[in-house]
This record gives sequence, C-alpha cells and structure tokens, in this order.
Amino acid sequence: MTYALIGCGRIAQNHISAALSNNLEVAALCDSDIPTAQDLKEKNKLESAIFADYKKMLHELKPDIVAIATPSGTHADIAINCIRADCNVLIEKPIALSIEDADKIIEESKTKNIIVACCHQNRFNRSVQKLHGAVKEGRFGRIYNIAAHIRWNRNRNYYDQAKWRGTWAQDGGCLMNQCIHNVDLLRWIMGCDVDEAFSYTTNAMHPYIEAEDIGLAVVKFLNGGLGLIDGTVNVYPKNLEETLYVFGERGTVKLGGASVNRIDEWMFEDGLDSLESVQKEFNENPPNVYGFGHSPLYSNLIKAIEDGTKPYITAEDGKKSMEIILAIYKSSFTNKPIKFPVGVCSTLDFSGHSWR
Repeated sequence: MTYALIGCGRIAQNHISAALSNNLEVAALCDSDIPTAQDLKEKNKLESAIFADYKKMLHELKPDIVAIATPSGTHADIAINCIRADCNVLIEKPIALSIEDADKIIEESKTKNIIVACCHQNRFNRSVQKLHGAVKEGRFGRIYNIAAHIRWNRNRNYYDQAKWRGTWAQDGGCLMNQCIHNVDLLRWIMGCDVDEAFSYTTNAMHPYIEAEDIGLAVVKFLNGGLGLIDGTVNVYPKNLEETLYVFGERGTVKLGGASVNRIDEWMFEDGLDSLESVQKEFNENPPNVYGFGHSPLYSNLIKAIEDGTKPYITAEDGKKSMEIILAIYKSSFTNKPIKFPVGVCSTLDFSGHSWR
C-alpha cells in the first residue's frame, strides 16, 4: 500500500517508523515547512516526494493511507479532504476540536466507505492489552471506579517550539493534548460511555498559553461507575507518571510508568496469575512517552483496510474521548455538571477566557 504523512513535526518519526515496519511505501511527506519534511526524508533514507500543499499531493498521488500529524485544529479539514480523495485516514489525537467536526469526519467516512482510525496507540501497550483482557474475562466483577493520572512536565521551551500549542483555536490545554490518551483508556477499560462530568481547570504556571495546565474531573458512567481524571503539565522537573487504576469487586490493578507501560499492582480474587508473572511478560520500557503502540496501530489499520472491517480505534472512539474533554472544559467554565451527549461544543467556545 502507498502511504503519505501530512505533518512532519514532533511525532512524525513514530509514524514513519511504524509505516516502514509494516512495509508501507512512503510515497510522500507533506509539511508547510519544506526543510522539516526534507530532514525527515533524509533521516529515514526515503525516496518520498515532498509537498508543501497536501491537496496537491492528494490530487497527484492518491495514496492508500494518509496519516495526519498536523496541529490539532487542522485535523478535521485535512481528514475530510483525504476522505473525499478516497484515501483511508489515520488521525493523530485529538480527532478534531469540535463535536461538529468529529461528526463530519464520521459522516463523510460512511458516505465514501473509507476507513478512519484515531491514534490512541496506548491501547496497544502490552500492559493495557493484559488489563483489557482481564476486564473482558470478567475477572474484576463489577468495576466501581477507575482513575487516570497524567502528571507530566511541559515547559516554556515546549510551547515556544510551536505557537499553536496551548491555543484554543489549534490545541486546547493539557487535557486535550497530553491527557487524552489516558482519557480514552478510562472510557475503554470501563466499557461504558460517560453520562455526566464535573470539573475544575486552571492555568497556574503557563501564563503565555491560553488554555489550562491543570484539569481535575469526576465523570459518572452510564453503568453507575465513577471515574477520576487528574491531569497536569506542571510537574517539576520532568514527566513523573501516567497511571491508570481500576477497582472492581474482585480485582485491583494499577498501570504505571511514563505512559501506562508497566503493571504496578495486579490483585485478583481468582489467583490465576501473580504480579511478578504478569510484570515479567507484559511490562515494557519505551524510550519516551509515545511507547511502542504505533507499529501495531498501523498493522491493525492495514488489516482493517484489507479485510473491510472496522479498525481497533475508530473515528467514533476518537470523538468520544474528545467529547469527554470538551465536557470537562464546559463544566469548568459554567461551574455545572455536564450531561452527555454534550451537543454543539468546540474549544473555540472558551477563547478569551481570563484565568486570573
């Protein structure tokens, strides 16, 4: 299959490595900054064409798969144009920054019979797969509550590298950018959609960005379970942890590490396996918070295209994780619990807010 990457910035190498490991033909690299695309091409010894205009690339090449790794606020428009060009699409998180745009992507993909996947690669962590298997096997019994903690560091240099970061128009804050992977896991592991959310957010240490650097929320699921989301990029002096706790009537699990890549606690009434045994088999030590999930994500997308089936992480999944965060924003700014579905809502609804 032919492949093109639109957006050659911070996460681009993970996408190229995953594409190459899955034997995709990297036909094109697109970026408005040509030298950035050229550097990526040379680093990976590619023979890809370079484009500044992705629409020109779509017209000339029509690749089988297009990955979108541009600023978040551009995801929806690019995705819709790729779908209309009959290209299957992988969209970096978040899938969009508004409910309306996410719905447009889903509707267009159905109309054109195009496969769209969202890049929540942490679902493919070995630790996460083991946890999900225990949930599916019913080992927890009823899950009462689940908690996601994302305690990272993003400093002035990070935001200065790309002016779109931390803006309501193109990004959102720590919840939409850094925490959305674990928010996706929170809902997916619970196996149930959210009914209501209440939250507080603030900007405590990053006055040079528009959006939040701390977000605390409680969500109530349709099955009566409760979820806690604790996200920040204010941790001194570097990333501390990304953890996921699951508490059930017959089991307790904690996933930890920099990106839920490690099993820290594993206790079940059935006694089928020990903490030591699952740690030995399922713990990973990735070089960064992106983990090892991109390659299996690509493998799954390719298989879905070949078989005409749904990908493991659908556009609908991408919408649901983004909708949770929009609900958290809306609750924080209205000081009210927000019921689902959230309805018409966008990060742009919160622009102009003064934190102090």
